[in-house]
Amino acid sequence: MMNEITKKDIPKAVLETCEALAYTGGEAWLVGGCVRDILLGTSPQDWDIEVFKLEEDQLEYVLASLGRYEKVGKHFGVRKLWFKGLEIDIALPRQEKKNGVGHQGFTVVCDPNLRPKQASIRRDFTINAMMYNPMQNILLDVHGGQGDLKKRCLRHVSLAFEEDPLRPLRAMQFAARFDLTMYSTTVQICQGMLHEAGTLPKERIWQEWLKWSKSAYPSQGLKVLKNMGWDKLYPELMALQACPQDEYWHPEGNVWIHTCLVVDEAARLASERGLSEQDRVVLLFAALCHDLGKPLTTFINDVGKIVSPNHGQEGVQPSINFLQRIDAPAWLIKHVKPLVKEHVAHFSTDKITASAVKRLAARLEPSHIKMWERLTEADAGGRYPAPKSRPALPWLDLAESLDVAETKDKAIVTGKLLLRWGVEASPKMGELLRLAYESQVDGGFDDEPSAYKWLCDRNHCKS
Repeated sequence: MMNEITKKDIPKAVLETCEALAYTGGEAWLVGGCVRDILLGTSPQDWDIEVFKLEEDQLEYVLASLGRYEKVGKHFGVRKLWFKGLEIDIALPRQEKKNGVGHQGFTVVCDPNLRPKQASIRRDFTINAMMYNPMQNILLDVHGGQGDLKKRCLRHVSLAFEEDPLRPLRAMQFAARFDLTMYSTTVQICQGMLHEAGTLPKERIWQEWLKWSKSAYPSQGLKVLKNMGWDKLYPELMALQACPQDEYWHPEGNVWIHTCLVVDEAARLASERGLSEQDRVVLLFAALCHDLGKPLTTFINDVGKIVSPNHGQEGVQPSINFLQRIDAPAWLIKHVKPLVKEHVAHFSTDKITASAVKRLAARLEPSHIKMWERLTEADAGGRYPAPKSRPALPWLDLAESLDVAETKDKAIVTGKLLLRWGVEASPKMGELLRLAYESQVDGGFDDEPSAYKWLCDRNHCKS
């Protein structure tokens, strides 16, 4: 059921901005994602207004009367206005002409005399090309965006679509966010755009993948990526598609199918548990990368079983390669690496001990056992039709009782303490600190006096 747009759906600051622009003789239209989101019944995160029939100096006069604004975007085609606590992007209609390669190979000319129907042609997908004039209560849908929203279909607006190689990656994240499939002709156009993918700025690539990680249906984005042939950019993901799994443990099929199920489970858990934005991003990319080691380790053993020994450890480097390929920030890579490496650690022992839990907490830094347990739950949930489960929950329960669920056990012996106890600074001090910490988590000591005795028993303290 599609919503209708009314003024009550629009913040007062946006309406007052449109009124001020109309009073000066302009036509103010809400454009892009905010129109789409209102029709879908969700609250827009961004508000974009396109203003017709005003010259640049007239536009700036109105904006200056409302609040603080800045010119942003190519050739200053966009103004960002801060008004009554809201950030609003305001643009003049523009014409774009392809004059080079890649996402930035355009000449952009603002044209206030352009009409809304003409301006809508430069947009990417029909669901983003709808426009709404709140002053006249008119929804302009020249390209059938409402129908495509109902059909959950991504379709290009015009053949100008193929001029911008960022659009296939935008298709991926839109499919993931709104549970969309892709119109067959649009798929074919995207397939033909792959040769320009190398021209994309890395930071723009990351922004599209970041939006993917915040989506509710991440597998839809991965499937669209594959259908477009843009998975060829990511050999680590492509390798999953031909990697088999043992049917007993993985009735769902190969590692690609499993990964698609796992990322959807991770998205569900992130929403249900109310994860912060950063934690959600970590969990989604850990879920995407968790089995990247399987193509490197999978074989059929002597009894005819498909096995993937040590695939957690072997998956670390492919995970780094993939995350660097999409320009993921260093902090994310640091969090994902130990989660990938340890994602099957709960299978390593039948008896869960305090020492094992504390050691795991240390190995997972800068991530932690609570995040790791979420990943194991998502992994277990990616085995449809097998029932969902939480195989590592006992580890989390013990970690919480030991106060190491979200941090490792704090080291009693530190470098400063060793110096105070008379140990000379040397390259060997790091090894001594490592041994001390291992003894601590194994129960060898639990306070400074017992730590000092441990040190003296090893002939490291002054007599």
